[in-house]
Amino acid sequence: MENNATILISRTDSIGDVVLTLPLAGIIKQFIPKSRILFLGRNYTKDVIELSEHVDEFINYDIILKLPKQEQVQAFKNLHITHIIHVFPDRHIAQLAKQANIKHRIGTTNRIWHWLTCNIKISLSRKNSDLHEAQLNTKLLVPLGIDKPFSLEELSSYYGCTKIPLIEKSNIELIDSNKKIIILHPKSKGSAREWGLDNFSKLIQQLDKNKYQICISGTAQDGELLRDFINRHSGITDLTGKLSLAQFIAFINHSETLVAASTGPLHIAAALGKQAIGLFAPMRPIHPGRWKPLGKRATYLALDKNCNDCRKTMKCHCIQAIQTLEVINLIEQA
Repeated sequence: MENNATILISRTDSIGDVVLTLPLAGIIKQFIPKSRILFLGRNYTKDVIELSEHVDEFINYDIILKLPKQEQVQAFKNLHITHIIHVFPDRHIAQLAKQANIKHRIGTTNRIWHWLTCNIKISLSRKNSDLHEAQLNTKLLVPLGIDKPFSLEELSSYYGCTKIPLIEKSNIELIDSNKKIIILHPKSKGSAREWGLDNFSKLIQQLDKNKYQICISGTAQDGELLRDFINRHSGITDLTGKLSLAQFIAFINHSETLVAASTGPLHIAAALGKQAIGLFAPMRPIHPGRWKPLGKRATYLALDKNCNDCRKTMKCHCIQAIQTLEVINLIEQA
């Protein structure tokens, strides 16, 4: 394995998936110190990818997609990539990598188009594996000569999230410096089963407002869905739709705890070393064994059962059965 390789990690899906892919950059830097690490992602994940000190350059796939076809290929050639790792399989990216004559093109055997575009193929079944998503990602490093099992504790040490944005003055003014900040993120935009607003209401009512500043986070669209919920509770801070992703990251960095289902903000908080409390449905493949947050202070709650009866509905009574007191007990351990 050449030490001066330029390695492109391709993961163009959602924020949580991208966070759990960041350790690959740290691992490669440890084993191949002089390598140059590029990370191909979407514009909305840019601020997350640029948190890591191990990523030398973010490559914006949205900008590449706007180019004429031949210029897209040339854009890949101009990066002088020696290796591409298709962590998230994408047919178009795989075709571009082959047309750009990237020497080492690593993908899984699970996608038909990888048989035509990748010259290094890894047999990897995510759906039925007992490994965590971040551990599964490391299996794609074997062609780089990195072939070892990584514990979840090890993986959380490879994030390298040191390039944290500074919080703007207007957002500092939202912070009560005399209290511990707890961020509650009730919605998931359909990416996970949700704990439910009734449970979050009980949590807000039972938390000590003299000790904690309770903040509600979410997109502007979430804010519209949560409007009545937010208005029912006095003394909370509404962050919905008010912060860019970079400023939300900065705000999380000033907080103590974040409570959410299996969402991007949960994984960001874990990567920043915050107390990240994940609320999960005990259902494959969305169970905590596959998707729990990784970090020194990350934890999760899930019923000890197999939740097959909730499989056909987004309203999961198994996740909603997690008790408020369990969440409070975890918060107070921080």
